[in-house]
Amino acid sequence: MNIALIPLRGGSKSIPRKNIKLLAGKPLCAWVIEAAHEAAIFDRICVSTDSEEIAAVVRILETPVEIIIRPAEYATDTASTESVMTHAASMMDFDIMTTIQATSPLTRPDDFRLAFEQFSEQQADSLLTCVRTKRFFWNEDGTAINYDPLHRPMRQQFRGTLMENGAFYFTRRNILESGHCRLGGKISVYEMPEYMALEIDEPEDWLRMEQMILERNDGFGDRE
Repeated sequence: MNIALIPLRGGSKSIPRKNIKLLAGKPLCAWVIEAAHEAAIFDRICVSTDSEEIAAVVRILETPVEIIIRPAEYATDTASTESVMTHAASMMDFDIMTTIQATSPLTRPDDFRLAFEQFSEQQADSLLTCVRTKRFFWNEDGTAINYDPLHRPMRQQFRGTLMENGAFYFTRRNILESGHCRLGGKISVYEMPEYMALEIDEPEDWLRMEQMILERNDGFGDRE
């Protein structure tokens, strides 16, 4: 059984009511909820929230979703995503939990399907999403992290570095229960397009994301 878990906390400070604020005409959370439903790989789609307001918005969406009301201690600024996952795990049966971040609304149904195919084919225990960046990174002590300055590669010859973008994660139940972490065992990396590096954390991210969604609807980033 593969379940989707979407954590939606009510206490966003940088963007008040972020998870239900309208983005390009829909509540932010609706974008990933709809994508998860259209992927047709999940036995259950669940939202974990501490907010009755968020729960009310989710209930009126046309997509069938189960609501998990989480205790206040799992909705603080310091509460980890793993604590939310573990709380949800205590309330339901599953083999694989897919934790989906609402702050990545450009995630498509195909991303879930293709990532799940890769996860299954590799017989992985967990999976994370990444984007490839071809920037050169350095330590504060002046040492290069991902290239040799004496042999500076041309961009077209440089494979770059994979950066975790947090769109979603697959975690087998035994990995979550044994390590209390979303990642462990044999880890698979699902690579997404570079534009998927954008997450909504600050108000300026919101404006950029809305523009990207509007451009996508006009053909931007089409992977079909």
